[in-house]
Amino acid sequence: MKIYAMIGSLVVVFALVFYSIGFVKEQRKKLITSRVLLFFTLGVIFDISATTLMILGSTKGLLTFHGFIGYSSLLGMCIDTFLLWRHNLKKGPEVKVSQGLNIFSRVTYIWWVIAFITGGLLVALRHA
Repeated sequence: MKIYAMIGSLVVVFALVFYSIGFVKEQRKKLITSRVLLFFTLGVIFDISATTLMILGSTKGLLTFHGFIGYSSLLGMCIDTFLLWRHNLKKGPEVKVSQGLNIFSRVTYIWWVIAFITGGLLVALRHA
């Protein structure tokens, strides 16, 4: 495994931690607080960094099965984070999240976790 891919694999764990903290806080309180926005934003930053590093370290090219899952889940999290920011800026901090946005966050987070797990499984199977 190239060094970029190894560092990318570590960085994506940070993205998982940040996304998870933000997601749990948003789902429990049904509010978009400054902390929720911070954790989602850090998750996106770390995820973009990890994706870039993994692309640089990949020998398979850009268009793979896992690449499609990863790119689509990153896009989903970017859209979700944008929508959370927009909701917060339009309606103010500490305002209840609409049910639609709450469900969208849940779906995109689950899709992102599926991408995270399949990436780990593919690496494990490749080295087994």
